[in-house]
Amino acid sequence: MKGFLCFLFLWMAVVSVFAQDPTQNDSITQLDEVILLDALKKKNATGIISSEVISAKVFQNYSPVSMVNAMNQIPGVYVFSGALNTNRITIRGIGARTLFGTDKLRMYYEDIPVTDGSGFSTIEAFDLENLSQIEVIKGPKGTVYGTNLGGAIILNPKEALGRSTNFSNNFTAGSFGLLKNNLSFNHFDGKLRLGLQYGHLETDGYRQNSNFERDGFLLNTSYQINTKNKISLLVNHIDFTAQIPSSLGATAFAEDPQQATFVWRESQGFETNNYTLVGLNYSHRFTEHLKNSTSIFYNYLDKVEAAHFAIFDEMTKGFGFRTSFSGNFNFLEKSSEYSFGAELFKDEYDWDEFENLWRENNSNGSLRGEKVTRNKEFRSQWNAFGTLLLPISAKFSAQFGLNLNKTDYDYRDLFNSGMQNKSAERDFKAILLPSLNLNYNFSETHEMFANVGRGFSNPGLEQTLNPNGVINPNIAQETGINYELGTNLHLDERRFQLNLSLYQMNIKNLLVAERISEDRTVWQNAGKTRHRGLEIGMTYNWTVSKSFQLSPFVNYTLTDHSFIEFIDEGEDFSGNPLTGVPEQRRTAGVQMRFFENFYANINHQHVSEIPLTNAADLYSDPFTVFNTRLGYLKKVSEHFTIGFDFGLNNILDEVYAQSVLINTQGFGGSEPRYYYPGDERNYYGSIRLGYKL
Repeated sequence: MKGFLCFLFLWMAVVSVFAQDPTQNDSITQLDEVILLDALKKKNATGIISSEVISAKVFQNYSPVSMVNAMNQIPGVYVFSGALNTNRITIRGIGARTLFGTDKLRMYYEDIPVTDGSGFSTIEAFDLENLSQIEVIKGPKGTVYGTNLGGAIILNPKEALGRSTNFSNNFTAGSFGLLKNNLSFNHFDGKLRLGLQYGHLETDGYRQNSNFERDGFLLNTSYQINTKNKISLLVNHIDFTAQIPSSLGATAFAEDPQQATFVWRESQGFETNNYTLVGLNYSHRFTEHLKNSTSIFYNYLDKVEAAHFAIFDEMTKGFGFRTSFSGNFNFLEKSSEYSFGAELFKDEYDWDEFENLWRENNSNGSLRGEKVTRNKEFRSQWNAFGTLLLPISAKFSAQFGLNLNKTDYDYRDLFNSGMQNKSAERDFKAILLPSLNLNYNFSETHEMFANVGRGFSNPGLEQTLNPNGVINPNIAQETGINYELGTNLHLDERRFQLNLSLYQMNIKNLLVAERISEDRTVWQNAGKTRHRGLEIGMTYNWTVSKSFQLSPFVNYTLTDHSFIEFIDEGEDFSGNPLTGVPEQRRTAGVQMRFFENFYANINHQHVSEIPLTNAADLYSDPFTVFNTRLGYLKKVSEHFTIGFDFGLNNILDEVYAQSVLINTQGFGGSEPRYYYPGDERNYYGSIRLGYKL
């Protein structure tokens, strides 16, 4: 540990960095706005529950292509990224054993839930340059945003700052044929707030068969009718096409990480996604002590995936509403807060499977053949929630939360309707999920917090099927109890910030996957598991001179996640480390701003080895990747701003796996494919133009 600390502070002293938006106040006191991790308390929403936020200024530390690197700076949060369209967000190890996609958490776009009826969230459906910040609640403690085991992620779109009208355009080009452009218009006149963004992204990708092209449109507008009423409209549309290189075995990964898996390359595997989200919100203030926010929303996803073994045609249509009341009252002569509300979500998922005749298509890739399955699923989920925040004393507060969830699935096999047990309903019992949050303020610069809360996660349809495609009614919901203790500390006139958390989550019936064929994964409840860890975030803001400002940061995660009771086919895995979770993660760097208009940053991410099998007899290699970005932003007149950026990713050209699969097997004599290679050394450059009326 001494060696690690010596290296850490020596490294921070040697490297130089910083990425602050120079258009903001030049004072070092404004640097706390760009701290990579900042514990915020949202009144009438999360109450005293600390949530960690990364902002648009933080996004400027990295390429605007993806939000993965920015999110990976948060202790306890790790995003596995196999490609731009293949991301898996994990929080404190929850979700790490899901093979593809993000589940076991709730995701919101402002106040609108965007997690589908089966519990999956798609981060790649949103453009990083359209967001102002990403807020992360770790664990089942954010009662008003659901009590999923992984927690919740809230995405907030950009808005005009103050009364202003602004145009901006950011054009980026780089390695692998990267071209990205984001055109933005934002207006606010005191009543009407209007945001319009259009983005285009295309890249050939680092690997074979990894072309990606996306177009997106965002409308975010609101109108303040009077002091008591406001109406808002949100429309987000994303349309992308992405080729799929798939994972590699150890031999192929070592020989040439740039190659795509043979059958995916020959079949030219791909997916297309056409996604639209529409939401309408109405806010009303009844009195000074009570207000309401109600949203109705609709989302639509049309997706086609051409895998080498089949072509899937999927369509999801969902709708719902969310209403939340919040207010305050006097308790022991102190102002207390409360909130309560409900959320209903229903969607219909249709998917058909077709033969893929790529072998008969004269090397022209995938070709749709005869239909072999036709399926439909109706999914509904509702949550009722309430919180009560009581100030017990001037320094000590307690918040009580309660969430009630009810989930139903209705699966119908329309292709083999006469076959027994193919169609089935899953009617999960209503589950009650309480939480208790405590906060003690020693002073204005030092606080401690604690949490005890119960969480859950529903199995999706695929997770309830046995190897024959028949519903397995024995698959149960995952449930767990989360315990957390932490502190937020500011020293040296708030220049030094320390955030520290200790947690333990005990989970029953954790779902674990085993891939038994190329197109079939079987899930089972893995007895009991224990997730525990230490999370540390440190930042220091230092004004060296009026023209030079420095801000080193360190974010560190140490985990001890293991199976407590897990016996599979007579083999006892109890005591083994949990698959898919690195023991240690570290993100550190130094941020720098100099000569008023220049800024730069250098940072690195270290990920330790990851167990890939339940038997813990195979691990991925640890890796460390360095990135840097430097730029110049100048206000050349009262109305016009121009900026330039240059970034370099993977400076040392590390060969590493940016994502891994677990418990996979080789089929047809091939070796198991565990690894998704990360990109080799690559660069990008941006030109930014801004105009303010």
